[in-house]
Amino acid sequence: MELTISTPTLLFPASSLLFLAYTNRFLHLSALIRTLHADFRTSHSPVLEGQLKNLRWRLSLIRGMQAFGVVSLIFCLASMAGFYFDSGHLAKVLFGLALGLMAVSLLMALAEILLSGGALAIFLKDMGDEPEPGRKQKPWDQDEA
Repeated sequence: MELTISTPTLLFPASSLLFLAYTNRFLHLSALIRTLHADFRTSHSPVLEGQLKNLRWRLSLIRGMQAFGVVSLIFCLASMAGFYFDSGHLAKVLFGLALGLMAVSLLMALAEILLSGGALAIFLKDMGDEPEPGRKQKPWDQDEA
């Protein structure tokens, strides 16, 4: 398969959409944490503690998603520079690394999505919605607080 200087540019539209989605998730969680923080200051509810623990982990994942995405984009730029300066082998290696970093970013996004379901499970558990007998609880649904 022949790679050219235009091949790494294929990641640019995907990157901008991913960064937009990642930023929206980050802003939403930030607003939610501020709201829960105000509630937590008035009542030290174990449910709120569990939520804040979940949100702290999710924020770490989102920062990681963003960081791996940015580094992936930098490697794409370096790959394009490699093609521009006729270093085809280096450019291919850099593009492969960019793809790998983007894959890590997407896997972290998947983990964050799964954790977001766990956040809802904390509230549902507090409301008395326990899993049906015989139904195994998923790891992301468990409250470790």
